[in-house]
Amino acid sequence: MSSHPAARPGPGSDQRSDRAPGPGGQPVADGASGHPSAKGSGRGARTGSATGSRPAPDAGEALGSGADEDGHGGPGRDGREQDGPEREGRDRAGREQGGLDLGGPDPAPGSGAEQPWSRQRLRSNNEWMLLERLRTTGAASRAQLARDTGLSKPTVSAALATLEQAGLAREAGLLAPGRGRVAVLYEPDPTAGYVLGVDIGRGRLRVAVADLAGEITARRDVPNLGRSAGAVADAVIAESRAAIGEAGIGPGAVVHAAIGTPGVWDETEQRVRYAAQLPGWGRRGLFDRIRAGLDTTISVHNDANLAALGEYARGAGAGSRHFVYLLLGTGIGMGVVSGGKLQRGAHGAAGEIGFLPLPGGRPAGAGAGRDGDQGGGDQQSTDQQTTDQQGGDHDQRPGMLESAASAESVVRSAKEFGVRGASTAKQVFDAARAGDPAALAAVQRQAEQLAYAVAVVSSVIDPDLVVLGGGMGQSSDLLLDRVEEALHALTPLRPRLAPSLLGDEAVLIGALSTALRTARPEVFDRRSAAVARA
Repeated sequence: MSSHPAARPGPGSDQRSDRAPGPGGQPVADGASGHPSAKGSGRGARTGSATGSRPAPDAGEALGSGADEDGHGGPGRDGREQDGPEREGRDRAGREQGGLDLGGPDPAPGSGAEQPWSRQRLRSNNEWMLLERLRTTGAASRAQLARDTGLSKPTVSAALATLEQAGLAREAGLLAPGRGRVAVLYEPDPTAGYVLGVDIGRGRLRVAVADLAGEITARRDVPNLGRSAGAVADAVIAESRAAIGEAGIGPGAVVHAAIGTPGVWDETEQRVRYAAQLPGWGRRGLFDRIRAGLDTTISVHNDANLAALGEYARGAGAGSRHFVYLLLGTGIGMGVVSGGKLQRGAHGAAGEIGFLPLPGGRPAGAGAGRDGDQGGGDQQSTDQQTTDQQGGDHDQRPGMLESAASAESVVRSAKEFGVRGASTAKQVFDAARAGDPAALAAVQRQAEQLAYAVAVVSSVIDPDLVVLGGGMGQSSDLLLDRVEEALHALTPLRPRLAPSLLGDEAVLIGALSTALRTARPEVFDRRSAAVARA
């Protein structure tokens, strides 16, 4: 985010209201917001908001450093010693950072424009710059760091000593050149803190723990068996604690948890709106319950936005100027990255295309509102009443896109066309691959509905790329050509279509990366302050 005082955002905003901006330049898909203050304690804060190439990493594979959310690379050479320490300590808000930063680079710790210059702040800025340089470019010697940053060797040596004392950097081996003295190499200490990423879906819960280098140390992927919103919240806590235990760390080592969920986070009311796939999920207090159970700060993010961040940074969306990610599964959602920035809209609801009305109103064979109920009639009315009482926001109307472009709609269409024994979208797609004419007809209908969505999005956003992700995105071998053909019949606007390269892991990777964006400067501030007090 850009450097400015934190203000309380409106509903759906992705800016956390209780923390001032902190140092930026965080890694891969470091998503949205929620920067800690320079002196934040990191405990007991209220829930925040945020929204969130290569295959998804296995356990132990690093998330990587990558470019920042504006596509920036490593730190620039600000702070070179030209006119004494004042030159070294000049404002680095414009420097290039490693990692993705959707809102632009943030200032170094404690370097807010309203604060006067001090020698302590200068040292902190230098330490942060060196730590970021090590993180984005790899282990380096004192001499290499001095050359890269323009800082003097004594300044680099003093900063590295402080970083070592704080447990933020460590020796990484020796460099023995053909000529000259052997040099000690330094790297960030990834064990200085840990983050938690959570992906909450109607069908599954995915949880992962990563260290500050983005290395995944433990993960859990289990069915979501919760039959109530409270049960789902408790399952999130239980699986998160299990993952933390498997990672071999104590709960206090987790600095921040980023949670991806369907719907839109309402910062004012502190609840999720429009998450009809999870009945009762709009009830107030659920995320306070999760925060208390995890005993760390949390931020809540739209799942499609998190997936878009991961795909833009590391997947098929890398390098796109205007990139759209369609999350196709139990429901349908969309994340938009334009000019390197996530587009959230005035209330955080940009991309809620499930509410898009379909031509002609109620589509054939679609007896569902936004929650995917197949029966309509009395049961739909009863479900709606129950959800409203629990704080839901269905706002259901017949003929919305989500009723015709989700996993349930594929199954309904398949039954309508005469497919037998197919109770899931995957089974329908498998039958289509086997040549079942009825299943192929259901897939064709799905492709036409998706083509309509892409046509509308293309006329408004004009993306250069649309990526199909989520559970149904894994059937792009059947969908892409059909969607493209139907799209060409609808509109002369023809963005490139591509399958997701991150698959089911896109939301989780986006959550971990977003959590790292908050955690890295938080850990730096905490440990630096401890050394200063010593």
